[in-house]
Amino acid sequence: MKNLFTDIPAHLPVELFETLVNASPVHIQRIVSKGHVSPEDEWYDQESNEFVILLKGAAKLEFKDGRSTTLGPGDWLQIPAHDIHRVAWTEEGVETIWLAVHYA
Repeated sequence: MKNLFTDIPAHLPVELFETLVNASPVHIQRIVSKGHVSPEDEWYDQESNEFVILLKGAAKLEFKDGRSTTLGPGDWLQIPAHDIHRVAWTEEGVETIWLAVHYA
């Protein structure tokens, strides 16, 4: 058994992406941010759909079409394939823990 809130390095120079399940066509990841954001000119344009839930911390996602959404613990959304987006903000000094499910 594992726990989504443990085994997080004390120092996170970059976001932590950890694959929990990779059983095509489903890929489940734990993502840990600590003040990390996507570079201004980099956007996610994913081939698969994504269901994402924020478990701890806070974050803001921006979409290429101008939409944005702020997430807190328990908030979730579905991001359709090719809905271009980026992480605009995560809470400084706090572990922001995401669970991301990528699926066809």
